[in-house]
Amino acid sequence: MLTRFPASRRALRHCSLTLSLLAGVSLAAHADDRVIDTAYGKVTVSGTPGHVVALDEQAVDTVLAVGAKPAGALATRGAEGVSNYLKDRAEGVPIVGTSREINLEAVLAAQPDLILAGARLDKTMYDKLSQIAPTIVPTSSLAQWKDSVMTYATAMNKADEAQQALQQIDTRIAALKPKMPAGATVSVVRWMPQGALVMSSHLIVGETLQALGLKTTALSDSLVKKPHSDILSLENLSQVDGDWMFLATLNEKGKEALDNARQQPAFQRLKAAQSNHVVAVDGQVWSSGSGILAANRLLDDLEQNLAN
Repeated sequence: MLTRFPASRRALRHCSLTLSLLAGVSLAAHADDRVIDTAYGKVTVSGTPGHVVALDEQAVDTVLAVGAKPAGALATRGAEGVSNYLKDRAEGVPIVGTSREINLEAVLAAQPDLILAGARLDKTMYDKLSQIAPTIVPTSSLAQWKDSVMTYATAMNKADEAQQALQQIDTRIAALKPKMPAGATVSVVRWMPQGALVMSSHLIVGETLQALGLKTTALSDSLVKKPHSDILSLENLSQVDGDWMFLATLNEKGKEALDNARQQPAFQRLKAAQSNHVVAVDGQVWSSGSGILAANRLLDDLEQNLAN
């Protein structure tokens, strides 16, 4: 028996079907739209951006880690290009400013279809960059580095690649942990020409050390809102002495200052120094880096120096 709809019901049904089809077309046309929560509100990004300008060290690390190459990047602090640990992958990438000053004309010349900025980007600059391309400023702090990485990667339509890389880091930590000196206290210090800064244990380095079953110092644990302490004197450096000390320098002046400090009796009295457990490392990774590639470099250094 054929069911007949009243005219009004048929019209309603037809209208409903039409709306459903239209909705389907709309969804299909924007099936790869992604709405990203950012520090300045929600930003919609479509497709897979091909020209990504990375205005943050962690953003550069993320773009390279998921197999892409930035259309532009900032020079790292105190240098004319990106950090040394990223140089091989970032060869030929145009520099569009420094951490202190973004060159808007250079950003525009890169013709980005997506801009990845750092969490500390101010609103005035954000408004200018947003007129060039969708601009992503992560909501998470430096301490939540994995969240920021996923925000950048999702905007790039590379979330799966980033997630896989983060899982590989967890797997690598699990394999290394039994080889570490369990319970050993490790301090991480950045050496500047003016003296030593103790790095917060709430950053990527501290998180990695703790995931490996190592301890961080009380002073580094107390640095919840600051990435590092104030300048310490050699005598005060004894407060953050540990079983191992990793000393990071950013440039030649820092290395020269560290070489001088090593000659001082106060430095030579450190427990780590007397045990020959002081390791010089790249400050661009250990005190400034934050990302998938930086995490793997940290694990390289820790495996080389601490694994039994």
